[in-house]
Amino acid sequence: MSDTLSNLDGYVQASRADFENTLKEMVEIQTISMDPSHKADMLRGAEKAKLIVESMGGTAEIVATGGSHGVIAKFGSLPRNKTVSIYNHLDVQPANEPEWVREPFRFQVEGDTYYGRGTTDDKGPAMTVLYAANYARLNSMPININFIWEFEEEIGSPNFETLIKAKKDKLKSDVIVVSDTLWLDRTKPAITYGLRGLQGVTLHLETGTNDAHSGVTGGAARNPVGELAQLISQLYDAKTGKVKIPHFYDDVVPLKKKELQNFLASGFKVSNFQKVHGFKSMRAKKPADVLTRIWGMPTLEVHGIVGGYSGPGVKTVVPPRAEAKISMRLVPKQSPQKVLRLLTAYVKKLNPDVVVKPASTLGPYLGDFSGPVAKAASDAVQFAFGKKPTFIREGGSIGAVVTMDKYLKAPITMMGLSLPEHGYHAPNENFDFGQFSVGVKTFVKFFDSISRM
Repeated sequence: MSDTLSNLDGYVQASRADFENTLKEMVEIQTISMDPSHKADMLRGAEKAKLIVESMGGTAEIVATGGSHGVIAKFGSLPRNKTVSIYNHLDVQPANEPEWVREPFRFQVEGDTYYGRGTTDDKGPAMTVLYAANYARLNSMPININFIWEFEEEIGSPNFETLIKAKKDKLKSDVIVVSDTLWLDRTKPAITYGLRGLQGVTLHLETGTNDAHSGVTGGAARNPVGELAQLISQLYDAKTGKVKIPHFYDDVVPLKKKELQNFLASGFKVSNFQKVHGFKSMRAKKPADVLTRIWGMPTLEVHGIVGGYSGPGVKTVVPPRAEAKISMRLVPKQSPQKVLRLLTAYVKKLNPDVVVKPASTLGPYLGDFSGPVAKAASDAVQFAFGKKPTFIREGGSIGAVVTMDKYLKAPITMMGLSLPEHGYHAPNENFDFGQFSVGVKTFVKFFDSISRM
């Protein structure tokens, strides 16, 4: 072990109190991007992030995007050194669930566990990487480290492209790291290399101007709720999940044998998956089938149907209009634009009166799990954790990844630090000192490896 790396344990322990104070400052700013009433908090969060970097000897700037501001920060800018850019988001979900047993925006430490909204998604990982970068700076490691901190990830990154386009010349990178992903098991570290894309739509059908009495008009009147229910059943099989839209699967690339082997080595347990998500039953029971479905295959999901009477009892009306909220998760090689065209054409064929309105759109992403950057990431995790990580995909979407891939054109690896029990988007969200410790060591080793490439 080099002298640079040999002092890591001492640094981690010495930094603990300062890290906890830094995380407290960030968590207690309510950076809730989807709530307009927190607009001032969003700017306060950006200002605090800038001050934290500057207090460590780095440089930072707040960047206007047309929405919530972003922050670009730097440790080092020597042209002869390799450059790593780290992406995290510092906005959070609301915290209005009744299951919270602590004040969600009051940072609390209980033993080695840190509680509060944003501790694991994504302020804890973001600050962890910052402390790793500070170690690299203090030890004069020959590497430049950029930070790209977004404040709109939880609402689909509507202005992230503006941020990247405005600063792409300052963000030229040899490697990009996203630290906003999860391990599946505390004992099995994981590195993510693929994400599904997203195409959302709403389906609207209007057949009248007002509620009509079902006794007077029923049988003759069209029922938009019923027609949308029928249409949905023609779009996909709700029992199996199979999508019925013609040519929907044409561009799907089957998983490679090695990929599925990696998935199965990740520590995934169907029973734990079912428990964590509160499912009473599932479509699939075998690990290989579940993992293929959530990471390697596209989906169509119905999120809600709006229309008609929803109060207590039964009000016997025929409603005049209804709306269905739908999204499709897409795998690499599938184009959201093409899938939207296929859906729209099929809906028009099945029910010409239904209006398809596009919603959120994100492309899928597939990186490399065998190249030099992937090896550097794997070696870093093994150095810190003592176990070789598995390479997995995730079923969700991170719009920022697609944008950075488009404009920064550098290899992207996803080195998250969160665990299922940390409660992403859930009440009683938490992070812990163990993952901070592993995270600092992982990223310092990764910076060291990239600096030597």
